[in-house]
Amino acid sequence: MKRKLLVLMLSSAMAVTALAGAVPSYAAGGSGDVVTEKVLNKSNTGNPVLGFDGEGNTLYGGDPAALVDGDTVYLYVGHDNSSGDSYVMPDWQCYSTKDMKNFKYEGEILKCKDVPWADSTSAWASQVVKYKDKYYLYFCAEEKTSKYGKCVGVAVSDSPTGPFKAENKPIVYDSDTPFINPGRGGAGWEDIDPTAWVETVDGVEHRYLAWGNTNHYIAELNEDMVSIKDRNGDGVVSFKSGDIERQTIKGMPNGWYFAEAPWLYRRQDANGNYYGKYYLFYAMYWREQMAYATSDDIWADEWDYGGLIMEPTATSNTNHMAVIDFKGKTYFVYHNGSLPWGSGFRRVVCIQELHFDKDGKIEYLQENSIGLTGTASTIADSKGALVKHRTYHNSTSDSAYPYTKVAVSTAEGAVTDDSMWEIEKGKADEDNDAYVSIESYNKPGIWLQVDDDKTVSMGQDYQKASSDGYTVDSKRMTFRTLNGFDKSVKNGTTFESVAYPGYYLTSKGGKLTVEKEPDAADCTFTISAETANDLSSMIVRKSDRTYEVGDKLATDDLRLTVVDEYDNTEIVYSGADGLTVDASAVNMKKAGTYELKVEYKGQSGTVQIRVLDRN
Repeated sequence: MKRKLLVLMLSSAMAVTALAGAVPSYAAGGSGDVVTEKVLNKSNTGNPVLGFDGEGNTLYGGDPAALVDGDTVYLYVGHDNSSGDSYVMPDWQCYSTKDMKNFKYEGEILKCKDVPWADSTSAWASQVVKYKDKYYLYFCAEEKTSKYGKCVGVAVSDSPTGPFKAENKPIVYDSDTPFINPGRGGAGWEDIDPTAWVETVDGVEHRYLAWGNTNHYIAELNEDMVSIKDRNGDGVVSFKSGDIERQTIKGMPNGWYFAEAPWLYRRQDANGNYYGKYYLFYAMYWREQMAYATSDDIWADEWDYGGLIMEPTATSNTNHMAVIDFKGKTYFVYHNGSLPWGSGFRRVVCIQELHFDKDGKIEYLQENSIGLTGTASTIADSKGALVKHRTYHNSTSDSAYPYTKVAVSTAEGAVTDDSMWEIEKGKADEDNDAYVSIESYNKPGIWLQVDDDKTVSMGQDYQKASSDGYTVDSKRMTFRTLNGFDKSVKNGTTFESVAYPGYYLTSKGGKLTVEKEPDAADCTFTISAETANDLSSMIVRKSDRTYEVGDKLATDDLRLTVVDEYDNTEIVYSGADGLTVDASAVNMKKAGTYELKVEYKGQSGTVQIRVLDRN
């Protein structure tokens, strides 16, 4: 659901004044024909899905949680209200949806300052569970006396939309758990990010609460849902006596570790019955990647590492997931910083569908801008070369962010995630139908932009809005769309820079620039959504793309999205007749990044494989 950054925007008439009038006659081949504005089909939904209040103004929020209650999904976030690079989170907010397409703002459910033991600005991660017609909000916040650090609390309501009333003291104090592995994390915030799980096994009901940063802890809840169970009956709830269990994850790649953001989950059949292994989703390493582990026993000492789900997002240093089943599908809810002026301290919620293979392994999930309802397009120049950004993995180093100037070019070849774009309303004026902004499909929050030297790259719209209501980069990330200057190109489109009126997007020799008087063919492009029955493509995805030196490369976890020349889409998995894999370029004995080649029915594609050093 694409939303405005601010309600203060210039009027459409003011924004267009500098561009009004006929296009110069050279653009029409000297014929004197007037080239007119063109309105493209835009993708106005997709990711992010939240990020707004009841009046449609921007409301940043991260650390999502989700609750399925009957025919409704409720989403919860901690409200990000920071103007800098620190967490300022005054409250928890709620949204709802009945179809995973349309989202309703339900409002604030609890202020941090109304928690008797907490400070006023640390409404960190939470989860709501329903139990016997009551709703329990498990959350973490800073203990206000500074005697303790972050603690886990609980609040209760008769409604999933609140208001919630917090208990008078934490359910887990910072002092209840030992601080282990001080080199990874910091004392004072190891007791955060609670997740709850309730189920009946062999006629016995169990209620679990798990949480942690650096270390993962689990305990059982009493039936009152607001206190920890004394498992051994000694009258004291403690880590030492086994009432709180520290769990580890075996098999993670060397040097990687459990960071935070646990979420407990188990698959459901068509009748809503749980089956199979338990899943522990969590944030791994820094910057945070999404990973998972499995176990046959939720109380086990160890979980088995399952694999990487998502690399660090392109716009946020942290990530936090919720995983739910709703109407026969499994959804992965997470956050990034893809809104204007977004970051790891001003986040927004996104949703994508999660897929399992036949053995219960989770397929790798590429963060994307279209989510469940958006539309991705390709943009090709008049010679058929695709506009694409350079191939790269989002870095785990903070120093690489924000991404402000990623190379963009045009090149012939098969469609890949790097050459897919979401065409959206223009950032400089959302009310002008002839304005568009173009977001990277697989690097959400990163946009095509015109640089000062008139080259074209892509970057994050990360800077704060100025007094006129625009972010610093709004205009250079906006293009005016015109009927293509090259009349021989069917359904062609020419893009004029809003930041530099009279300069047009131009492709020459693989380079993308804006020029003042380009050749008509060089500044005319076709868009997949505008062109019928002539697009064929194959996108290759793989669940496990990261290995260590000496590992065996798996090729049984491929998933292909194949589009034929008639726009028919086919999903193909490993083992399909006619699917061939060429791993000759992948050296599993040496650290590096390699391309695994895949062919199917005359089409070819690649997927990147990372091999890490074991040292």
